[in-house]
Amino acid sequence: MNFKHFIYALCASVCLSFASCKQKETLEKANDLKISEGFENPLGFYNATPTFSWKLPVLDNNKSQSAYQIVVASRPDLLPENADLWNSKKQNSAKSTWVKYQGEKLKSRQKVYWQVKYWNQDKESSSWSDIHHFELGLLNNSDWKAKWIGLDTKKEKIIGIQKNILHRPQYLRKNFKISNTIVSARLYITAKGVFDVALNGKDVSDDIMPPGYTPYKKRIETITYDVTNLIESGQNTIGVELAAGWHSGRLGWMKKFWLDTETPKILCQLELTMKDGSKEIILSDDSWKATTKGPIRLASIYDGETYDANLEMPNWTTNNFIDNNWKPVNEFPISNDIRLEPKRHTTVKSKIKLTTKQIFQKDGAIIFDLEQNMVGVPLIKVPMKKGQTLKIRFAEMLSPDGTFYTENYRGALSTNYYTAKEDGIIEYMPKFTFHGFRYVELSGFDTTKNPSKNWVTGFVQYSDFEKNGTFTSSHPKLNQLQSNIVWGLRGNFFDIPTDCPQRDERMGWTGDAQVFGPTSMFNADVYKFWASWLQSVRESQFDNGGIPWVVPDVLYNNKVSAGWGDVCTIIPWKIYMRTGDENILQENFEMMKAWVSFHESKAKNYISTMGFFADWLQPLPENGDNRGDTSKSLIGTAFFAHSANLTAKTAKVLGKTKEFEKYNSLYKTVAKSFEKKFFSNGKVIKVSETQTSYLLALAFGLLSDQHKEVAKTHLLRKIAEADTHLRTGFLGTPLLSEVLDATGEIDLMYKLLFNETYPSWFYSINQGATTIWERWNSYSKVEGFNPQKMNSLNHYAYGAIGEWMYERIAGIAPIEAGYKKIRIAPQPRNPLTSASASVQVPHGKVASSWEIKGDKFHLNITIPPNTLAKVLLPANTNKGFLLNESDFVENTNVKLEYKREDAFELLVQPGVYKFTSSLNK
Repeated sequence: MNFKHFIYALCASVCLSFASCKQKETLEKANDLKISEGFENPLGFYNATPTFSWKLPVLDNNKSQSAYQIVVASRPDLLPENADLWNSKKQNSAKSTWVKYQGEKLKSRQKVYWQVKYWNQDKESSSWSDIHHFELGLLNNSDWKAKWIGLDTKKEKIIGIQKNILHRPQYLRKNFKISNTIVSARLYITAKGVFDVALNGKDVSDDIMPPGYTPYKKRIETITYDVTNLIESGQNTIGVELAAGWHSGRLGWMKKFWLDTETPKILCQLELTMKDGSKEIILSDDSWKATTKGPIRLASIYDGETYDANLEMPNWTTNNFIDNNWKPVNEFPISNDIRLEPKRHTTVKSKIKLTTKQIFQKDGAIIFDLEQNMVGVPLIKVPMKKGQTLKIRFAEMLSPDGTFYTENYRGALSTNYYTAKEDGIIEYMPKFTFHGFRYVELSGFDTTKNPSKNWVTGFVQYSDFEKNGTFTSSHPKLNQLQSNIVWGLRGNFFDIPTDCPQRDERMGWTGDAQVFGPTSMFNADVYKFWASWLQSVRESQFDNGGIPWVVPDVLYNNKVSAGWGDVCTIIPWKIYMRTGDENILQENFEMMKAWVSFHESKAKNYISTMGFFADWLQPLPENGDNRGDTSKSLIGTAFFAHSANLTAKTAKVLGKTKEFEKYNSLYKTVAKSFEKKFFSNGKVIKVSETQTSYLLALAFGLLSDQHKEVAKTHLLRKIAEADTHLRTGFLGTPLLSEVLDATGEIDLMYKLLFNETYPSWFYSINQGATTIWERWNSYSKVEGFNPQKMNSLNHYAYGAIGEWMYERIAGIAPIEAGYKKIRIAPQPRNPLTSASASVQVPHGKVASSWEIKGDKFHLNITIPPNTLAKVLLPANTNKGFLLNESDFVENTNVKLEYKREDAFELLVQPGVYKFTSSLNK
């Protein structure tokens, strides 16, 4: 062969090899690319060292991942071959979630593009994914050149009903001129207060009350908006409405902090990139002008909004407005004591519209019933006459005689007013407040017109997350309970996890959060929501390690509570088990350790003296105390041990061996002291014997093995003494299903769940509940509201039962963190004949749906790629079962691991399967 022929042959060989490589890229590309806690293509992102996650497509030949490659670049045209920020190279790993960025250092404003490809279990490669991107916000205070601005609203000396200072909403504006053609415009903005911003007469966003609620003395979140399409050539105008919000309004009950709240202010920086590459910046500074003489006269989270249409200022955010009578603003420097950081979870949005279902007339007013307790605001379209003032009130429930009931709102007026400037149909939706309500009462309208259902539409508002899971069953009341759980979540995830959305509280109560958190993670995509709030918990932690009652802390009382402060260990661990993301543990580990040290400082011989809320709102307490009958010392000691145990587990995951040994030893020591102090041979001694006392001991592993069965017997006795009803409050209720399940008492748990009488989950449903209540008996159709002070009808804590419904009735639970290994083990019992659930886990969709027909049990499941499932198929195992409608024959996808008396234990590869078994009758 001469040289020329050799070259031809070599070239042909290379081409064939290249073609062969291309042909091997037969797999469908990865999908659902996300960064960090689940962000997709975010703008104004908070983290310069993100993690990357993706999902494998559901394909017959996609069981698992054997390798991946990530490429990251500063421009999309550099991908995939010329990634200039990071090329992970091919990594032989099954990891498809939380892969840490290890490339060039990223900086504020930077836009970053990335792709991923994977190889499956057979070493076949996928094509490259679609290009995804993220853009960082302003990460440092030094990135800000703008100044805080606002008017001195204290000078107006407006005093509220609680002797608190009221800040009139401000309207701020600035004209500016653009001489070049822009290619990009970013508005970086935040407020000490809440804001709404417009450019050239157009709303910049549909966000509700941004920037949100954080520990303002430590951190204020900033928002980034892409306003490229709103900027015009030549003259432009930016306008901002500003109200007190959480920052400068009254919150909680510490009145001394309301008397002199800081004047609301805005901070904004409009950065423009021109076609020629030059840049211009429009800053908030003393060149702006402002007024408090706009139509929103007053705005308060608790008390509502007052709007006077006579003071409307048409086109005030456009170039055609004359602002000669407006005042120059005051300017204030940025303080480095308060960090300005991009918002790390989604803003609140109007998510759902509810129409009026019924109209009533009572005492000269019209009542509109939406037939669903909700949180948000109403859109009002009502006929009025000039000069009339419309009064808009809210209620969660009517009294049995049909009268409007607002006493459970306590000190929150929760009332809006609208004054009409002319005759006709007015359209009004409050902007800087929110309400918890099912009923809307209107008075002060044109009474010559007949009321219509379209006068009131409810706009349901909550942090902008999407549904993550579903649950349904053959039982209408269980389905209503699931609906109530979901609506309680929607109602109380208004930028932070609140206790209630309607009365003069609406605070981030830590105890409520720790009991409901796990259930919320199934129902909604709330990882970023919880991660953000946990940052606020870290920032609010006291110097001595204590965790305040509420976060952000607006009580400033330096008080703590066992079971409440333990949110700082429980929620990170629960998130880790749901997601598999070690970063949530890393972020919170120091806080966890400090909290355990605080527990230790409040203990004598490892027995806690901490106390406070105990088993809050236990029903029918013998001592008549809202804190229930269970010993505060017992509760405190139990949570001391539990937090030490979770901290030990966290240390182990993070590879911190010495700290694991330290906290594991502490856990065992506290557990021994607990048993010695409060138990004798498995029975509670020296303190009140309650269901919760046994539940804590058994759930947290605080008893020696030989005494656990005896303790269970005493727990069953306490339940029997209560006529087979629960006697648990906020802390005991989430443990009830966990312990009864773990000890094999599933029939009893079903009985408790399906009880119809007080106290039970169905009792409130029988009284018309459409959300979870604060008390087991907050309201009765016959007697009306419970006469005690706290009667929120939207209080998610007892919705914690949802976790058991999904994991045990439907049967979906993680065996390994992040659902890398999944358990499908439904527990069918009367009165159910079917149940189904689905949930989006880090690797994809998991589903379990079962139905009983005659003596046959039908189970349909979906297992996502890159996971493995252990399936317990209920059955009479003396008979065989069907797989996909054929007699089961063991194969590579489904293996029979073990045959129990009442179930087949199977090891199942990713895929969709139908099982049919025979049941004992």
